[in-house]
Amino acid sequence: MDTVDRRTVLATGALALAGAATQSASAEAQAGPKVIFPVGITTIPIVGETDVFPVRRIYCIGRNYAAHSREMGSDPTREPPFFFQKPTDAIQNVAIGTVGDHPYPSLTKNYHYEVELVAALKSGGTNIPTEAALEHVYGYALGLDMTRRDLQRAMGDEKKPWEIGKSFDRSAVLGPIHPVAKTGHFTKGAISLAVNNTVKQNSNLQNMIWSVAEQISKLSEAFELKAGDIIYSGTPENVGPVVKGDVLLCKLDGLPDMSIKIV
Repeated sequence: MDTVDRRTVLATGALALAGAATQSASAEAQAGPKVIFPVGITTIPIVGETDVFPVRRIYCIGRNYAAHSREMGSDPTREPPFFFQKPTDAIQNVAIGTVGDHPYPSLTKNYHYEVELVAALKSGGTNIPTEAALEHVYGYALGLDMTRRDLQRAMGDEKKPWEIGKSFDRSAVLGPIHPVAKTGHFTKGAISLAVNNTVKQNSNLQNMIWSVAEQISKLSEAFELKAGDIIYSGTPENVGPVVKGDVLLCKLDGLPDMSIKIV
């Protein structure tokens, strides 16, 4: 009886140890590898919500207003749409009713403003037809595509990529996102930018060469668009330089104003 009891105890103990080891291995397998350091997720506030919009990619369309295309030396009647990207951590959020401090960046002596409508996607796909494109839009924001123009032009002249002129810290300024359910879609409406109360850019969204729906469709031919993507939809003519101390005021019919001060 004693022998049986000892054997039973030993067997039971071995099974328990094996079970514990299996559970530990299973837990480790489920946990997977751990990151060696944390990397923050870029988010944008949503008007009227405590939740925030996570940003996956930032796309920007170039020369999407005919007059701006001409001032940049292109022919809008012949040029197909083209896009570039900014890193997600280039975003600078500006709260409604505030004037955000915007640092003048390094390396440039010709720093330009470009006011734009920004579309934020809740879903995506590939080869999205234009007529279905707006179904993927979650909301809109008012944005600034800030540009180190001298660096952009210098790299262009050398036939080199000009990310250094577009894709740098805080180069993607924008206000909070307004859900489509509250604003509807923006296909027309006055858009403007003033520097120190003097209007510099003044146009209408209906002057865009490629609409937001067409931009989404064209982008989806080259990339698989997904939830969290945002699209800067192009700037009107009369882009120009700013210096430290300048205050920029951006306006778009249907959205609150957005303002920054160059510091």
